[in-house]
Amino acid sequence: MIKDDVLVFDCVAHPFNFDPDNALGQPGEQFINHLYAFHNVLTPESEPKLAEEEFLKEWSTAEIARMVFDESDTDMLVAMPLPLTDLFHDGLSPWERCAELRDENPDRTVFWGTVNPLEGRKALEQMEVQVNEYGATAFKFYNVRYDYGEPFPWRMDDPQVAFPIFEKAQELGINLIGVHKGLPLGPQPLEVTHTWDMDGAAANFPDINFVIFHVGLPFIDETCWQLVRFPNLYASIAATVNFVVRSPRQFAEWLGKLLFWCGEDKIIYGSEAPLFHPKWASDAFWTFELPQDLIEGYGYPQLTEQAKRKILGENLLRLSGMDVEETRQKLANAS
Repeated sequence: MIKDDVLVFDCVAHPFNFDPDNALGQPGEQFINHLYAFHNVLTPESEPKLAEEEFLKEWSTAEIARMVFDESDTDMLVAMPLPLTDLFHDGLSPWERCAELRDENPDRTVFWGTVNPLEGRKALEQMEVQVNEYGATAFKFYNVRYDYGEPFPWRMDDPQVAFPIFEKAQELGINLIGVHKGLPLGPQPLEVTHTWDMDGAAANFPDINFVIFHVGLPFIDETCWQLVRFPNLYASIAATVNFVVRSPRQFAEWLGKLLFWCGEDKIIYGSEAPLFHPKWASDAFWTFELPQDLIEGYGYPQLTEQAKRKILGENLLRLSGMDVEETRQKLANAS
């Protein structure tokens, strides 16, 4: 069990719409099937695995809230949208429903917005709406697109596509941006999920903090070299922490690299609910230790309680402009 005074701030849960009718043809169906495969492969044998009819549905905001807040030790959550309108009618995790999840749990949830930068002026206008009318506090982007029957990616270092989006974010008072990296799903080619474009984004926008989601797997070595060079780059272990039970040695090697290269202040926890139930992974992470041979053989630091506290919540609180003690008191008063 996680200690009572530990603040757990989950950086990502999606109110997914996995209804088969939501998919735009075979590419969307393939994307969904890959996510369901992740659920089956990484959920431990000791934990419930959902049947297809239980998983491949439109998840309600109430179900997400119950899973995260009532059934785990999570204190706060980022309601995270997806703009995959090239694969799904509603983008798969519509930003409007993420705002609803925040509104239903206002003391414990923050809402990150999302747009498709390839839509140019429309994307900039949507950013204004999501911040000014719906209270988005950050943005999450997905720069691997699939349209017209083929990959249609954009890069985070593109002066024409990405930079106007970052400038608009700063104009709106936003200095926190996440981006999906690695984890190619559906028909998306591996090479366009790489992290190499993060150098240009971080260097040209030093006042924006960028979070590389999924630590860029399988490009974790490249990610580590980037994290150590740019003070405004961070890594989310969402969909990485979920290896902690089924593949603990592999998870230890990944986490050891991150701790060695960038330290405990730049790593952020995320559950990826409802792909995975947040309780088993967060509990396993709290008791996890790096094997001694990795510490002795590679010089990795041990995963201390202080590091776990930072990764599970304090780092994201700081990036979100929230004070740990003030947040702890606010949550106590709201309960």
